[in-house]
This record gives sequence, structure tokens and C-alpha cells, in this order.
Amino acid sequence: MKRIWIALVVVVIAVPLLYVVYQGAHTLRTLTLVESERDTWQRPAEILRALAVNEGGIVVDLGSGAGYFALKLSPMVGGRGAVLAEDIRPVSLTFLWIRRFLRDARNVRVILGTPDNPHLPSGTVDAVLIANTYHELSPSQPILDAVDEAMKPGARLVIVDRSHRSKGDRSPTAGTGRHDISLEIVQGEISQRGFETISRDERFIDRLEDDDVWWLLVARKPSG
Repeated sequence: MKRIWIALVVVVIAVPLLYVVYQGAHTLRTLTLVESERDTWQRPAEILRALAVNEGGIVVDLGSGAGYFALKLSPMVGGRGAVLAEDIRPVSLTFLWIRRFLRDARNVRVILGTPDNPHLPSGTVDAVLIANTYHELSPSQPILDAVDEAMKPGARLVIVDRSHRSKGDRSPTAGTGRHDISLEIVQGEISQRGFETISRDERFIDRLEDDDVWWLLVARKPSG
């Protein structure tokens, strides 16, 4: 009878565990497929090039999710550099941690932030990427303050987001529950914080089948 109970306990533990492992493996496969499709339209190479990071650099992927950009940045900065992958969603960061391990991307450091604090190191960062995340910041000012504090003088800030095709400047400010924000609003907010605009592309990604148009903003922290 004792052996039967032991076997039942093993089954009760093993079945949920196997299900979790299966679901995790399925999610990893799905992420690979989704990101392969995303590569065809997101123009990641141009976004990464805008960061102007080199071997040994330290770059932040703010709102990294499961690591679409963070894992692409890893070989760019190499073993002497670091990718600080920050997000406020533990589940997304768990999958990033797994993928980091599977790809041996040891220079990717996973950071669990909070809505008002990304917990970045002070004065060490060469570039910051905020891709498809700025519209979620609520409020945006504490995050911009933290980003500014983390950046070296002259460091680059690259923001990629989207605005609704039919609304232009009327897209809402960040953190209002919408998934779009205008380039003008974001440029105004970072300018108030002291960042200098290097370049902007209002129609960086313009797919006619989409309701949104993606824009690209490249700025820098003043050197003086």
C-alpha cells in the first residue's frame, strides 16, 4: 500500500511538471517563429545600427520582453560588453533567461524593473533602445530620468514606436492604455529632459495593411 501511495504522489507531481515543460517548449518554438516573421518587416538591422554600439559597449533594451532585440545585441557588444535587458513582466524575463542560456548569451543581464524604475546602473550605459514600449510608460518622466542617469555623456537613445495612421498628432500620451503614441509627443518629452535629436523618420515602417505607422527617433545625451 505504501508503494502505491508513493507512486500516486510521483504521478501527481510529475504530470503538472511535464505539462509546464511542454508548454514552455511550445512557447519557445512559437517565439522563434514569431520573431522570424518579425525580421521580415521590423528592420532590426537598421534599428541596431542607429544605436552605434561597438565591441565592449553597454546597451540597455528597455522593455525587452522575451529578448527579440537583446539577443541580437549580444554578439554586437561581445564578451567585454553587456546587454541590460529590462522589463517589468517576470514571465517574459523568464523566457529571456532560458533563451539566453540556450544561446550562451552570457553578456545578457536580465533586470526586473518596476513601472517607475528600471533599476539601471548609474553613468555606465553607451546606448538605450526603447522599442514598442514607450507608449506603455506610465508616467514616462521617471523612466526618462532613470535612463538619463544611467547614460554616459554622448550616449544614444533610440526609440521605435507607432502612431495610428488616421490620428497623427492626436495619438495619446504614454501610459493611457493605448498601443500608439505620436512621434511629436515623444520628441517633446525627451527634449524637455535635455536629449538632443539626431534624426527622425516618421514613416520608418509603413505597411498599408496596418492601422499603425512605425516611427524611429534617434537622440543623444549632451556631452557637456
